[in-house]
Amino acid sequence: MAKHSVPKQLQRAAAAALDKKAAEMVLLDLDGVASFTGYFLLCTGQSNRQVKAIADAVEEKLGRAGLTPAHVEGYEQAEWVLVDYLDFVVHIFNPRARSFYDLERLWRRATPLPLPHDEQQ
Repeated sequence: MAKHSVPKQLQRAAAAALDKKAAEMVLLDLDGVASFTGYFLLCTGQSNRQVKAIADAVEEKLGRAGLTPAHVEGYEQAEWVLVDYLDFVVHIFNPRARSFYDLERLWRRATPLPLPHDEQQ
């Protein structure tokens, strides 16, 4: 795999989030920075309802491809939903939580990558 080759399942997760109008999407390569996962996909929903819709779309699209999350956290409150697929973690925030937790700053050693495009849509 090339240095910045993004896994197909992560491309599908990004496409699902974009289908639900996720904003401020950022993809971070955590190679050499974290040992628990390879990538973070960060995005924002403008309301808690949209945050849930994005999380649902990601789970549905990846589920059709045979992938289920190892862990989901924060869905009921829908301020910050974390969907952990082990190889990558999808973080879906409402605007206030995105600003408060500022994962881009906390993980600033991670390499930002261009957003992938799902070619199978």
